[in-house]
This record gives sequence, C-alpha cells and structure tokens, in this order.
Amino acid sequence: MSMRLSLFVASAVLALATTTAFAAPQSSSTSSTGHSTKLGQCSHANAGKKGADYKTAVSNCMNGTSDSAATDASSSGKKLTPSQQKMADCSHANAGKKGADYKSAVSTCMKSP
Repeated sequence: MSMRLSLFVASAVLALATTTAFAAPQSSSTSSTGHSTKLGQCSHANAGKKGADYKTAVSNCMNGTSDSAATDASSSGKKLTPSQQKMADCSHANAGKKGADYKSAVSTCMKSP
C-alpha cells in the first residue's frame, strides 16, 4: 500500500513540475506579440512597395522614423507633384491637430497661394 501512495505522490509532483516548466515560456512569448503586431501594421501600410523600397519603408516604420508620405516618396526616388508637395507640407505643419480642426487647417493651408 505504501508503494502505491509513493507512486501517486511522485506522479503528482512530476505533473506539477511539468506544468510549471511549460507555463514559463508562454509568458515570455507575449513580449514578441507586440513586435509581430507592429510588423504586421508596417507591412500592411507599405503593401504597394517592392524590394529594397519595401524593406527600407518597413524598417523605418518599425523604428518609428517615417514621418510623412513626402519622406517615403523622397526615399524611394519618386518626385512629388507641386500639389502633392503642398499637401505634404500642410499636413506636416498641422501634425498636432486632430479631426475637424486638422481638416479645416489643411484645407485653409491648401487654398493659400
């Protein structure tokens, strides 16, 4: 009878130790979840780009260094039309505003000569 009790206690301890050992790596994997989420967002935001332009844009997005469409266009070697450049300038000038305030400020900026 004591042999059965010893085996039962040993198996219970083993089961508890195994559960604890496998639970620890799951909690550390949540730190990479934020990284993979941001990578997905950056990848989606730069979906039209290819090759080195895509890699550079995603890298800049992950580092938080890409500010506006003008930066992305100039880094990929594309020239902006005058209206695109003005839109980028107006957008950059009113970066801190949100919602209707932002829209009206950019609209006013775009109408100015």
